[in-house]
Amino acid sequence: MLTKHWIVRSILLLSVMLSLSSLRAQDKTVINLYSSGDTNITDWYQNVVIPDFEAKYPQYTVQFTNSRATGDEPIVDRAIAALQTNSDPQVDVMDFDPRDYQAAIDADLWYKPTVADIPNLANVTSAATITDMGASYRGSQVLVAYNSAVVPEAEVPHTFAELVTWVKAHPGQFVYCRPDKGGSGGSMVVRALYEVSGQDPTLFRSSYFNQALVDAFYPKAFDLLNEIDPYIYEDGSYPAGNNPVLELLSNGSVSMVTAWSDQAIQALNLGLLPDTTKLVQFTDLPFPGGYTTLAIPKNSANLKGAQDFVNYLLSAEGQTSVVKNIGGFPAISWDMLPTELQTQFNSVITDRVPVWPGGAYSGPLTQGWYEKVATNIDPKS
Repeated sequence: MLTKHWIVRSILLLSVMLSLSSLRAQDKTVINLYSSGDTNITDWYQNVVIPDFEAKYPQYTVQFTNSRATGDEPIVDRAIAALQTNSDPQVDVMDFDPRDYQAAIDADLWYKPTVADIPNLANVTSAATITDMGASYRGSQVLVAYNSAVVPEAEVPHTFAELVTWVKAHPGQFVYCRPDKGGSGGSMVVRALYEVSGQDPTLFRSSYFNQALVDAFYPKAFDLLNEIDPYIYEDGSYPAGNNPVLELLSNGSVSMVTAWSDQAIQALNLGLLPDTTKLVQFTDLPFPGGYTTLAIPKNSANLKGAQDFVNYLLSAEGQTSVVKNIGGFPAISWDMLPTELQTQFNSVITDRVPVWPGGAYSGPLTQGWYEKVATNIDPKS
């Protein structure tokens, strides 16, 4: 029979064990992560990245906040205010471009990542190094996607000039979307501009708008796009978005399109595009693209945890997940990823991804496209 003394001791022992367990749980350092990305990105963080990171770094627990509804500005404003009062900003990592908020730059809010703190930063390619105020962790670029069951390998275009030739030779079999309705169409128009301006993207810089460039090269770009307009799907029917373009490729209405790399790769992985779909990037000058960064406020209450989180995403494991799970391009060199991934995406691997500055350059480019190329389409439709 159990004695009263033994029962009391057992209860006390259990109480101590539960207390120690609670203390160990409380010992975990919290990393506050914010992202306003699309559902595929926020789901990826919550279902893949965070569980894998916490398994590898058991000393941390990641508190994820989806800031899509409120936007990033309130979080940035709070971090600036905390910097001025030397208090906790309640944010350690933000998935966004720190260059987007001048007030934060003026306040010197952002920690500048170093290889000493984030060793895997050394593996980030020069093309992905777009700012010293954050660390790029994934990229996306526009590619040519085509149905290899219809397009022979010998006919696949590998330069913009070859694409123009192919489109003219195959009426109705190519399409891109309206430049203001989807980035894959916008990149097509920008790439035409690069083609007529000597394939030199550095002419167009976000820090300096040059009207002379607009006057000299925009009309030539519209002329080039006009050459293929009669040969576009349904006599110049330009879909209003990236997904409608992929749908036309999927259902066989066309055999070649421009597409975002991440959207095309995800569609292939999910079986939304036929397995005969292949992707290719130009070998002369690639289509434009861009990179997404992780930014850390310098007043982060858990700077070391934030650094470890970024370091994990820049590891071969984290970057493999970028490709496999969300269809992104790695920020590190492809040769650090599994051989099967390198083989699978050999036709799109490049370290030259032009970045379109947008801003004042985009308005007249879109307007001119409607006025000079797609004259049959109402911009408001």
